Parts: sequence; structure tokens; C-alpha cells
Amino acid sequence: MPRATSTGPTLQQVATLAGVSLATASRVLHGSGGRTPAPGLAERVAAAAAELRYVPHAPAQSLARSRSTVVGLLVHDIADPYFAAIATGAMGVARDHDLMVLVANTFRDPALERDYLARLRAQRARAVLLAGSAFEDFSLSAELTAFVDSGGRVVAIGPHGDFDTVEPANFDGGALAAAHLKSLGHKRVGVITGPSTLATVSARLAGFKSVLMPVSVVEADFTRAGGHSSLSAIGDVTAVFALNDLMAVGALAALREAGRTDVSVVGFDDLPVAVDVTPSLSTVRLDLSQMGADAMRLVLDDQPPGRTVPAPATFIPRASTFPPH
Repeated sequence: MPRATSTGPTLQQVATLAGVSLATASRVLHGSGGRTPAPGLAERVAAAAAELRYVPHAPAQSLARSRSTVVGLLVHDIADPYFAAIATGAMGVARDHDLMVLVANTFRDPALERDYLARLRAQRARAVLLAGSAFEDFSLSAELTAFVDSGGRVVAIGPHGDFDTVEPANFDGGALAAAHLKSLGHKRVGVITGPSTLATVSARLAGFKSVLMPVSVVEADFTRAGGHSSLSAIGDVTAVFALNDLMAVGALAALREAGRTDVSVVGFDDLPVAVDVTPSLSTVRLDLSQMGADAMRLVLDDQPPGRTVPAPATFIPRASTFPPH
């Protein structure tokens, strides 16, 4: 049992003993904003408060009730259709629960992510939804912990620590792409990756390498221009795997301009543009809108944090892949 301090037990101690989030304990005992907790959770919190002899502090109650109905949605680039689709799914659920979503574009700048989190905490946002991939060499743990300690909730798409997570099957998707090319007989395959600092890139590339080892790997921006400019550096290959659809579309354009029809191209995400380009793009499909909706539902849920909702990957074969000539 948590030990009370000389100044009396804290709300965090009550939440820990009850096995709920700080936000849930606050809703039960302080009447702070948000959805009413399930009866079982409310009973656990009340029992923990009674056992610890917790007495709500009037100023603290007033502060808790002031938490806003804003949910901060942090994305790397809202112009990227990947993040736009996630935002659409999240906003649909938020609308049904009278929440306002504030989208913050981080431009893949770790320092800016940290600054936005501090600002959302200062504005007492109800929750923050991290839609962008975590950085391999940068941690937001201190700022995220401070946000949770202030009564907010954190949900992430992809791993960002011990928070509720929607987990896209990036490793499995990379393996599916490799298995498809291998089944067609491709042995000389090049890969166009996104920024190597992103965990998503590492996972997708590792999944591909678990099935088929590429002969070359070229790093580019997660953009059409990045895929277009990288093709010249990919070398003598019979197939190209781009780690997102925008880069794959750029690679297809570069091949078309060069008069090349003998190189297969695979993308990742299955954005709407995948069926509009010529040839139509073979790709790994993630249900991006569903990922955003699932993440927002975790924001609304009052269960203790640490859960994972899987977002499976499927392979969609189209005209851009064929056996090597």
C-alpha cells in the first residue's frame, strides 16, 4: 500500500492503489471534466481513497475542473496524406464526444515536439495524441510524464513508452513486401527509406530484411520528391521497395521519365493515390483512418494506461509489380 506523507495522501497515491490513471481518480473524487467513469472503476477509487483517508483539496478540485476539452494531435507533416488520414479518423470520434482537436505540425523536429507538449500541458489539454513516429535517438518521456502527472492522458500511434498505443504492423508490413517480391523471383532489390532517425523506418526496413536482403538502401525524405531523386542512386535493380507510397509514386515517375518499364515498385500505407497512378501501385495497406479512430477512443477510455491496439498490415498487389524481365 502506498505510504502517506506527513502532509497527507496524494491523489496519485489513490490512483496507484486503485490501479487507475490519475485522470480517472480526479474525475471520481474531484468531479473533473470528461466521461463518467465506469461504476467498477469509481468504486475502486472510492475504496482506495477511504483506505488512505484521502481528503480532496479545494484548490486542487477547482484546478482539475478547469481541464479543457482540447486534445492535441501531434503530426510530423499534416500535408502528408498519411497523417491527414489519421487525423480524419481521430477527429470523427472527437466530434461525437464534443472534443476539439488541435493539430500541431512538428516538421519532424524533436525540440518542437517537446515545446508543443509543454504548451499543451500549460493549457490543460485533456489529452495528447502522438501520431508521428518516435525518434530513435530522442526521448519525450520527461515531458510526457509531466503531462500525465498534471492530469492529462497520452496516446501514441507506434511505441512512445508505457502509454496507450495503437501499434501499426510496420515490421510485418515490410516482411510482406519482401515476400511478394521474392515470390515473383526478384533478387536484386533496392530500398528507399525515410529518415533513419525514425522508429517507423527501422521497423519497416528490418521487416523487409528478415525475408530479403536488399542490394542497396538509399535514405530520402518521406516525400514524392525524395523518391524521385533517390532512384538514380538505387543502382542496377529489378525492383524497388519505398517505405511509403509518396516516395514510391516519385520512383514510378522517375522510371517513366527514363523510359523504364522493367522495374517493379512497391510502396507502403495504401494511400488513395496508389490506385490513381500508372501503373497502379502494389503496396502494404494500413487502415490509417481506423488507426486515428482507435487512438481517440483510447483517449476517451478510463482504463489504466499501457494497452496496445494492433493495426494489422495486408499486402495489396497491383500492376506495378511483376516478375523480373
